[in-house]
Formats: sequence, structure tokens, C-alpha cells
Amino acid sequence: MQGRIGRLAFWLVVLGVLAAPAASAPTQAAQGPPVPSRDPFYRYSGARPLGQLAPGTVLKERSVKVAFGPGNSTPLTAEQLLYRTTGQLGQPTATVTTVLSPPSAGVLPRIVGYLSFYDGLGPRCDPSYTLAGGDAGDSTYQQEADEEQLLISWYLSQGDIVTVPDFEGTGLDWMAGRESGYGTLDAVRATESYLRVGSSTKVGLSGYSGGAVAADWASELAPAYAPQVNLVGVAEGGVPANYLDHFAYINGTGEYSAAIPGELLGLTRAYHVDLGPYLSSFGRKVVEQESDACMASEFGRYPGLTISQLMLPAYRDLGRVAPFSSMLSQQTMGTAKTHPREPLLIGVGNVDGRGDGAMVAADDKALARHYCREGIAVDYQEYTGASHTEAGAFFEPQTGPFLQQRFADVPFVGNCGSLGS
Repeated sequence: MQGRIGRLAFWLVVLGVLAAPAASAPTQAAQGPPVPSRDPFYRYSGARPLGQLAPGTVLKERSVKVAFGPGNSTPLTAEQLLYRTTGQLGQPTATVTTVLSPPSAGVLPRIVGYLSFYDGLGPRCDPSYTLAGGDAGDSTYQQEADEEQLLISWYLSQGDIVTVPDFEGTGLDWMAGRESGYGTLDAVRATESYLRVGSSTKVGLSGYSGGAVAADWASELAPAYAPQVNLVGVAEGGVPANYLDHFAYINGTGEYSAAIPGELLGLTRAYHVDLGPYLSSFGRKVVEQESDACMASEFGRYPGLTISQLMLPAYRDLGRVAPFSSMLSQQTMGTAKTHPREPLLIGVGNVDGRGDGAMVAADDKALARHYCREGIAVDYQEYTGASHTEAGAFFEPQTGPFLQQRFADVPFVGNCGSLGS
């Protein structure tokens, strides 16, 4: 097998994590769903103003056939919920989560919030669309989606309910931290409401890379925003803990420099800022190219891309000039007024002595230390020699057992004592 999905599948088998999928062999579907931007299900049209509804309120629901790959359906049925949530600026918004229930759930239900690394700037990347058989039109992204379906299948095989939110919202606000966290927590509340299970239901979250943005911010915001959600464990890997350091690390690199314009676009969408006036003519071309993309296909497209090439001269020092300095600094993890209460698994690769090629390992370790000082039990794992994609193949097989142990109330022993101060 080739690529990241092959490495992950190998390790899942070796570690005994991969079970047979809950669905039998796929059958050809007649037609895929409409793209979310053309699907009225994704838009709230109720008489009552959205702001008068509580976060997590279910606005619409529908059943869909789960598909593992475009054009294929399985015997599995999932429920999709349009639910009320909150945007980056605190405004009421709505987005969708896909709820998959196991064939045989336990007496005590438990929920896994699986936070996809869909890294989408276009609606074809939404998990709700691809899980229902939508074609993202991108073979690189589809390979990643296939990998995530392996993980979702394993959770279902353990009897877990899995909810997979479109946490970037319908505006595709990629990398907007608070919005991603709100969307994650409200997906859990909507799932509990729809299934009529109590708020005492144990909930675990898991996210890698872009999904780690949602996982970390959900854990930080939960005590104030959704204190009734019973989070028992959060796994986050390949974490962009400090965006300014992350940008400096990938600036001018061969593969992940393409993330810079995409992240700027996602953040300016979230903050309702027009990015165009700050860009060079070349920068505008790059942003236009990425404006409807699943970012997996963009990595490596612009080798050596720099911030100086993208931005007009007055705006090249992103950490010092408005509006970018505040937008980027506000994404720094560990800065919420509240902090996680549940055990954390944090993992990151270190391929070059600095990071995994995308994320700075020292920032992830500093975040782990920060949580340790706040009294949170943390297991921090650094995968020496592993790139960002390779580290995912080490991290993901750890997440399943980690969450199952939290559901089973197995005592958690982290490694805060070995991380230093």
C-alpha cells in the first residue's frame, strides 16, 4: 500500500486497532448528493431568529446512506443534523454533523466526536458531503477521507456513537479556533438531543492536524461554553498551537507553504475581513486557486512560496500589522479563559529537530506543559523522525485505545513529570 493511508492501515493492524468495518461491501449508488452550497438542508429558514435558539439546538434532520468513496453506498444509515452553533465572532450560525450509530450499542451510550482533517476551503470537502457519497473531485483528499473512514469504522465496531461535524461552518472558515471548538461542542449537544441521551453521556474527542484545532479549542472552551458536556478524554495530534510560529516554520518550504494563503483566507472569512486588498497580484492568484480547494491537493503546489510573495509590502510582517496580528495571535492555544478538565493525549512528529514539517514540536510540548501546570493530566508523545503525515500514522492508532480507556474509567497516567517546566 502506498502513502499515508497504507502506513496507517498497517499500524492499525499491527496494534490490533483495526476491526472489520461495520458495513459490508459497498454497492454502486445511483447518484451522489448535491453539493452543500446548493443543498437547502444546510440553510436555516425557520421563523424564529437563530439567535433566540440555544446552541446545540437541532434545526433539521435527515437520514443518508453512508458511502465509503464517491459513487458507493453501504448498508449503514446515518443521521445528519443541521444545528445551531456560534461563529468566531460570537454570532449565531448553523452547520451540520453526521451521526453514525453502531449496529449494537452498549447499555450506556458513549459518543466520539471525530474531528476530520478535511481542511476545506470549498463545500465539496465537507465530511457531511463525502460521508454521504459526495465526490470531492480530488484523489488526494479522497485518500485522506478513506483513511478517516477506517477510523470511524473502528469506533463503530467498539459500540461507540460517532458524530462528525462540519466544524468549519458553512462559510468554510478553515483554522478559526473558537468557531471550530464551538461547532464541535454543539455537534455533541445536538447529537445527544437527537438521540435523547442525557448530558451525563461520556464523550471523547479526537482530531489530527486541522481536526486538532477543533479538538483543542473544544476542550478549552467547554467549561464556560458547554459545561454540561461530559468530556472524558481529548486526543489531539499535529497541533498548530501557535500560528505565528507555524507560519514562520513553513514560510518558503516546499510542501506546506501553500497552507499560508489558505489559512489566511479561512481566518479572514471567519473575521469578515476582505483579504484581497492586502495581497500582491501573485497572492490574489494563489488565493483564488485555493478558494474552493480541499487543501490536501494544494500542498506542494507552490514550492518555496513566501509571505513576501503573497502580501503587499506594508503587510508582510503578519505578526505586527493589523488585521493579521490580532487574528493570528487569537488562535494561540492555551489562551482561553478556561482550560480543559479531562485527560489529554497530545502527539506531534519531529523530522528535522524543529517540527514535523508543518507544526512546531516545541509549541506542542509547551502547550502540554501549560496544561500540566493547570493540573490537567497529559500524555505528550513526540514521534522522532516522523513528518506530519507519518506522525499521523503513529498518533491515530493511539487514539482509539486512549478513548476506550477513558470510557471505561481506567485510571489515566500521563507524563507531565517528565516534560520539565
